[in-house]
Amino acid sequence: MLVQSQIHGNENHGTEALLNTLQHLGGSTAEAAAVRDELTIVAIPRLNVDGGEHQHRQNDQSWDQTVERFPQLAGVAPAWNYNANVPGFDVNRDFNPDLDYVPQPADFPGNSASVGWYITPEAQTVREVYRDLEAEFETVDYFVDLHNQGPCYLVEGTDRLSTLSISARFIADPNEHGDWPKFDYDASRRANVAIFNALQDRGDSGFGDLTLYPQDTNLPGTALGSFALRGSATVLFETSSNTQSTGLKARGMLVKQVETGLDGLIDSIADGSVEQLDPEVYETIPNRTPVPRN
Repeated sequence: MLVQSQIHGNENHGTEALLNTLQHLGGSTAEAAAVRDELTIVAIPRLNVDGGEHQHRQNDQSWDQTVERFPQLAGVAPAWNYNANVPGFDVNRDFNPDLDYVPQPADFPGNSASVGWYITPEAQTVREVYRDLEAEFETVDYFVDLHNQGPCYLVEGTDRLSTLSISARFIADPNEHGDWPKFDYDASRRANVAIFNALQDRGDSGFGDLTLYPQDTNLPGTALGSFALRGSATVLFETSSNTQSTGLKARGMLVKQVETGLDGLIDSIADGSVEQLDPEVYETIPNRTPVPRN
């Protein structure tokens, strides 16, 4: 299981939750030892360090620096996910299911429905960790990505704020991207159901007010999309908050919600119960809807 957080530098609640989970799993309890016996967890907290320091979404990388690293890109239009004002890239659009892909000028500038290029150091780092895990275990069974989304969403059909959205769906049509026989959408849905169940078990704490992230996404250039094609069951956490202005109490609740969901997934993988979950339950998770504007 590979878990990463803060690929977007200003989305930091997942990092706190991930570090708390690692501290717990590294402890001396019988429960932690049982998990370690059954499951290998590799974590990359705060992947986008520069973005985290500057509190912006992108990394810290100019197009000129990119061309210096990849001279074959001289003279082509900058990648669509490049923001010259930062300057930097949305790193979570820089992934490709082909781990051996070399950037080609003809593939630029690309678009949101295309694969990425591994032109950022952050994406390259994740690729090499993922490649090493495949070499050791053949398949990275689970990949989890921890994010934040805007705070203004409701649980569909209610007036309750959604504090978290999750998702298993990042590829509209796997055949569009070649032959990826390990792609397993049901495994991704079961993993998300494990998180849903863990949070529903918290009763009236508010942790149960989670929703599905929009299901019309087709993002093969994300880490989630690319690794799903390679056979990983994929899970997106999108905590509903503004990480720069969330109050201390709300921040603690949001971090604990991610931690609880992550722990529920880990426990269900370790004891094998995730394999018995009905993937169709995923379709019963309510959608998120925007808060109406006056």
